[in-house]
Amino acid sequence: MLQGKQSWVFQNHPVIKATGVSGGPFEANGRLANDFDILHDDLWMGKTSYEQAHRILLEEAAQTAFKKGEVKPEDIQFFLAGDLINQITPSSFAARDLKIPYFGLFGACSTSMEGLALASFMVNYQGATNVLTGASSHNAAVEKQFRYPTEYGGQKPPTAQWTVTGAGVALVTSRQSVGQLPYTTSATIGKVVDMGLADPFNMGGAMAPAAVDTILAHFQDLKIDPSHYDLIVTGDLGRIGRETAIALLKEKGLSIDENKFKDCGLLVYTKDQPVQSGGSGAGCSATVLYGHLLNEMKKGTYKRILLVATGALLSPLTVQQNETIPCIAHAVSIEI
Repeated sequence: MLQGKQSWVFQNHPVIKATGVSGGPFEANGRLANDFDILHDDLWMGKTSYEQAHRILLEEAAQTAFKKGEVKPEDIQFFLAGDLINQITPSSFAARDLKIPYFGLFGACSTSMEGLALASFMVNYQGATNVLTGASSHNAAVEKQFRYPTEYGGQKPPTAQWTVTGAGVALVTSRQSVGQLPYTTSATIGKVVDMGLADPFNMGGAMAPAAVDTILAHFQDLKIDPSHYDLIVTGDLGRIGRETAIALLKEKGLSIDENKFKDCGLLVYTKDQPVQSGGSGAGCSATVLYGHLLNEMKKGTYKRILLVATGALLSPLTVQQNETIPCIAHAVSIEI
């Protein structure tokens, strides 16, 4: 059901029945290593290119979700996925091997919640009974496309962020015959917001206004306030973007307990890892939500969370042409 201007409410409470989360060697040394199902000790992952390794991350995460959910690929009606590489080829090539009807998504780092919102919509309105959705990124592949190859060893400013090597997927199903599992209750679809920033090494600052716009719309549409949630988590604003978002929310008159306002890019790595402002990438919010946060919900740490995944909709071409950076954020609320 549409509520307000840009939110859906899922009366039938689509269930996140199972998840799969894979990661690379840097993530294996991170703060949330125990929440990954699969961790690799090599960025190549037995392949001859980083893009091929990227595809492996998504395929492995999907196979893990199938096993945990006790389903086969032929039981899935639709597969929704995306990444940051040109024409989302890692996701499309993974879909080729999975042989599931496929929607390729691009919302940059907001893709994880774009997919979860659409999957929940499909299941809520009986458009499907089983939908697989996910997002992924690979540090070396993404850095090569958007900035410099990692072998170049280029210097980065403190505002820069570290692209997560990882994939997170979720199996979204109807509530039939399902026990106590996390389920989605609503989604707020973001608008494209561009405040004129053009620095590709400051994604957090560029994306913060889009996150704030979606958060405000969510509370206005659903007529609730931040106290409704145990935790509000942005996708990958990092340190700079989180501080900016908090300041903007206060300016707009919305008070949020900073202890309950987290960011996936600040959760995934330790303070000792050299990630400048924090983690980023389409796999950032996907791995943190489908691994760590849902595990914490199942333990009883949180009962209601709002995940607001943010994305910078730039490309190498727009950077070369000195365009500013349009950004977006999509939010999904999850309860248990």
